[in-house]
Amino acid sequence: MMKFYSRSLLLAMLGLGITFAGCSSSPQQDTAVVTPQSTQSPQPTQSVPQPSPVASQAPAPPDPFAQFDPTVSAQLTDTAKFLAGMPLEANSSLATLSQSSAWTNYHSFFENAWQKLEAQQLAPIRNWSNTELSSLNQTNKSIFYPFAGPDFLYAHTFFPNAKDYVLIGLEPVGKLPDLAALSEGEVAQKLNEMNGAMYSLLQFSFFQTNSMQVDLADKGVVPILFLFLARTNNRILSLDYVGLDRDGNLNVYPDGNIDNAYLKGVKIAFTQPGKPAPQFLYYFSLDLSDTGFQATPALTNFANKQLESPITYTKAASYLMHYGNFSQIRDLVLARSSAVLEDDSGIPVGFFDQNQWNLQFYGTYTQPISLFSEEYQADLSQIYKTNPNVKPLDFGIGYKYGLNESNLMLAIKK
Repeated sequence: MMKFYSRSLLLAMLGLGITFAGCSSSPQQDTAVVTPQSTQSPQPTQSVPQPSPVASQAPAPPDPFAQFDPTVSAQLTDTAKFLAGMPLEANSSLATLSQSSAWTNYHSFFENAWQKLEAQQLAPIRNWSNTELSSLNQTNKSIFYPFAGPDFLYAHTFFPNAKDYVLIGLEPVGKLPDLAALSEGEVAQKLNEMNGAMYSLLQFSFFQTNSMQVDLADKGVVPILFLFLARTNNRILSLDYVGLDRDGNLNVYPDGNIDNAYLKGVKIAFTQPGKPAPQFLYYFSLDLSDTGFQATPALTNFANKQLESPITYTKAASYLMHYGNFSQIRDLVLARSSAVLEDDSGIPVGFFDQNQWNLQFYGTYTQPISLFSEEYQADLSQIYKTNPNVKPLDFGIGYKYGLNESNLMLAIKK
């Protein structure tokens, strides 16, 4: 997701407070029947078909969803739906809160805004993904999304079948609110904050870094992640507040207090109808500059253990990987990724050795927005002018989010 750092544009997000902890977490012996042998002369007998021996059945594989508590899952999912402005079942513990005028207005706003987003971006992206990313989406590889902030939405829309989504951003993790413990006025205030926080993404397809750093400084990203999980029709199975140690090992903090964690994060298990196994969303709060990498080796060690040849996705990334002081995250992406999907704000095209990568280009490239005009790529411009194999995009994405203004590059390692 985009990271403006010292440069910014618009609004951002919010977070909230409190947590629901996620849940942890004989072969039959064959018997032979012995028939006594007759002492008389054998007599002709009619052949009688014998039943085939019954093969012993292997035990059924364990249910991958058995580890999750249905009551906790229902509570987490209802909270996500409430924050997403989605209707709740009549027996939900939050059903009464959803009858308030504040939630009714919030619901109306989100339904209208989401229908527009769905028509203009999400549905075209899914159609594009079904064609252009079909082979990648059959692999169920992990998605690595540096500079993401809380943007699970676009990662999941492009890559709905990933086993893991690993998002990295500067914004703090935060906590999920215990809505039932809030007064009606406090709930109305939270909804108003959520409404404002979603403005830039709903309008421009990306979050703006400086605004997020202000709005989410105390609240964190967890409520936004839950909103996106609900709006992408996922059922939330568990929520764990986690931390990485220096060696990249994941530790769960059952009380939700990750203040002393070496690298703070959250792990959310979720699923959709028909999925054979749970999927997992990780978010870690980390400075991805070389200084941050050197001070916090946990992410590299985690990637080496958890992310086997991931697909890396970036958009609206403030062109940070163009700079020398973001060389380590750039090198990590190039070394470990099996594929990269990015707009021009990601890794410059000149870093992709065409002896190692197959490159496919989409959309239109002219020049970056004025804030990043110095990041113009002459070699990328030449490709778009001369390469007859550039394919169109029927949706806008990234900083130049208008239709027929956006670009994407898909790099697949040979």
